[in-house]
Amino acid sequence: MSTPENTFDAVRAEIGQLVTEASNPKYPDLAALSTQELVAAMNSEDAMVPAAIEKAHHVISSIIDEVAARMARGGRLIYVGAGTPGRMGILDASECPPTFGTDPSLVVGVIAGGSAAVNQAVENAEDSEEGGAADMAALKLTANDSVVGMAASGRTPYVIAAIRAARAEGAYTVGFACNNGSPLGAAAHTALEIEVGPEFLAGSTRLKSGTCQKLVLNMISTITMVRLGKTYKNVMVDLRATNAKLHARSERTLMHVTGADAATASAALTAAHGHVKAAILSIMTGLPADQALSLLAKNAGFLPAAIEAGNQ
Repeated sequence: MSTPENTFDAVRAEIGQLVTEASNPKYPDLAALSTQELVAAMNSEDAMVPAAIEKAHHVISSIIDEVAARMARGGRLIYVGAGTPGRMGILDASECPPTFGTDPSLVVGVIAGGSAAVNQAVENAEDSEEGGAADMAALKLTANDSVVGMAASGRTPYVIAAIRAARAEGAYTVGFACNNGSPLGAAAHTALEIEVGPEFLAGSTRLKSGTCQKLVLNMISTITMVRLGKTYKNVMVDLRATNAKLHARSERTLMHVTGADAATASAALTAAHGHVKAAILSIMTGLPADQALSLLAKNAGFLPAAIEAGNQ
């Protein structure tokens, strides 16, 4: 019969095998180093992260293609995690509306313990399998949705339960861990396991593991939006000019993309009610803003196709 003591012993043994929990042999005594030496050491450790991610390019690419295909059919991208990974997901999701003009419901971050856990730890939330399953049930997932579960250890009960629940609902699932052979990876359709080595401060997975998570989520959301036509060339064009900074940025974008002068760019942006894509299309085809918006809709928001159609 399992007892709390036996369960704790099993967890302790499991954690003891994780790379993310190991002591970094290069820095056995941090306090013995000067501040400049510590800065250099941390910077050196962080530099290992992109190299580790490079080894997973093929997996990341396949994930993006799966996510983009589902989003093109009306699906959502859901990030789920506990602690730092959960906050990383919320951060990436919250930046999509101002960057790509998406509805806030399109890319969603879910964290164990709910909104209270964003600013401070919610005790035991990461151990709640029931919480993970319930949070997925609340989203009413479909086969067009994609759920990326993140845990540096790859063993967080809340996240594993969330991924299992999402998979049972037909959603595409990814298990993103910083340890190989993780239970999280095994629970998902696709295992994304990127080992970045022992942390500079042993067990502090907000460091290299967190950096790895942030870089990969940048890739997933940004490249997915490129595939969905939310960009043009290498600039943001699906944003809305809703404040002074965004209006100025939007004018510069219009001038850069179309070659128009400031007055023309400003007038087009005003006529399009701050819709940058429509303003670009209007300048490049001569169409009124309302017709430009209609043409964009007919071409699923893809600006190159709309420009070609508008110039025929």
